Amino acid sequence: MEYKNLIIHWLGHAGFKIKFREKIIFVDPFQLADNTEENKTEKADIIFITHSHYDHCSIEDIKKIIKPETIVVCTSDVQSKLGKVASHVNSLIVEPGKKYNIEEISFETIPAYNINKNFHPHDNYWVGYVINLDGTKIYHIGDSDIIPEMKNVKTDVALFPIGGTYTMNAEEAMKAAVAIKPLLAIPMHWGSIVGTKEDAEKFVQGCREKGITADILEKE
Repeated sequence: MEYKNLIIHWLGHAGFKIKFREKIIFVDPFQLADNTEENKTEKADIIFITHSHYDHCSIEDIKKIIKPETIVVCTSDVQSKLGKVASHVNSLIVEPGKKYNIEEISFETIPAYNINKNFHPHDNYWVGYVINLDGTKIYHIGDSDIIPEMKNVKTDVALFPIGGTYTMNAEEAMKAAVAIKPLLAIPMHWGSIVGTKEDAEKFVQGCREKGITADILEKE
């Protein structure tokens, strides 16, 4: 999908590839297809990892896209796993509620946690990312329920987990979209492990009924 100055690819589950100018940015790559020429040759400039669960911090997939210059942005619990990727990985360790810069790209970390379940405790300090790419902001929520911190997020695009069980479900994600009011809402965290296309369709329809533009991206 082309959106303003970005090209956004959904890679399945919670994984995305974002092209911005000459930069290739990945967020939570998981079960990447490796049977196309593009996927064999395109490497990441920056990889954002929201937390250490295997479907978000996939060592196998990071190996496919990393190069010596790649910067891996991650929480502290992820850093200990990066030794399985290579003997040296350029990493930037982040905490919730902070602002950072990598060259011309700025971003902030938003807490990501569960309210009424224990899969993603608040005290683990896991995150979502609001990435500012020359004025266009994209918010990858990470694995989270609806939390108070979301109300203060200003973003153009928001990527909502809708699978339920481990994160908010489609109905809850609709409520989160109403609170955040992005210009474009995209469902994620479905089609693998938990969540179905029907969940994604329910989310998109609910958003549109509330006046929020929403689309389902096809997996690439």
